[in-house]
Amino acid sequence: MREALAAAAEGAAAGEVPVGAVVMHEGTIVARATNRTLRDHDPTAHAEVLALREAARTLRRWRLDDCTLVVTLEPCAMCAGAIVLARVGRVVFGAWDDKAGMAGSVGDLLRHPRLNHRPEVAAGVLADECGAMISGFFRARRMGTAPTT
Repeated sequence: MREALAAAAEGAAAGEVPVGAVVMHEGTIVARATNRTLRDHDPTAHAEVLALREAARTLRRWRLDDCTLVVTLEPCAMCAGAIVLARVGRVVFGAWDDKAGMAGSVGDLLRHPRLNHRPEVAAGVLADECGAMISGFFRARRMGTAPTT
């Protein structure tokens, strides 16, 4: 989670919503990403999706069933869908997202009983630190002191 937090901080410095993600395979980080929606003008450029793409390229396969995705914020519906489709074996996230989270907050797409794949989920890892980074970013943005792209 510390590496995901570092990626999130880099995103915040670039004016992005500070979400960071890493993909682990056999104890090694094979992908690392932060949100790039503003910089890339791409609504799908969430940290999770970018990290999954990089992991698939690195491992040269789309099935990531032996991988763990670590992300600072509970995945949204789009990211949860990508996680399920990539067959990620385990998801670890930090802060809960009461407005868009799909691992238990708003809904639970990751563990929906009708889907053919349901990753193991560990929630709330360094939740206070992850949540403080996001809330601090939005507080600074409201005050006009957050970087923008």
